[in-house]
Amino acid sequence: MTTEQSPLWEVFVRSRRGLSHTHAGSLHAPDAELALRNARDLYTRRGEGVSIWVVPSKAITASSPDEKDAFFEPAADKPYRHPTFYEIPEGVKHL
Repeated sequence: MTTEQSPLWEVFVRSRRGLSHTHAGSLHAPDAELALRNARDLYTRRGEGVSIWVVPSKAITASSPDEKDAFFEPAADKPYRHPTFYEIPEGVKHL
């Protein structure tokens, strides 16, 4: 099976405990086990990861950047969701 025939996998790496997984890149592999091993070798060569997720690209559903305005418009009518109306107490360094 060639690279073009192998499914495309999206790779997410968590660099340390307590942090979120972040998208590291993509790779082709015939199955999940090989995708996981290849992701480890490709994206965590310097030991910067504690956890890796591999997800078939075809399993991901995403919004289109071209439809950004129409897709996110409903959130604009809920201003209370934005922290602009709240006062930050003194002494709070990170919120």
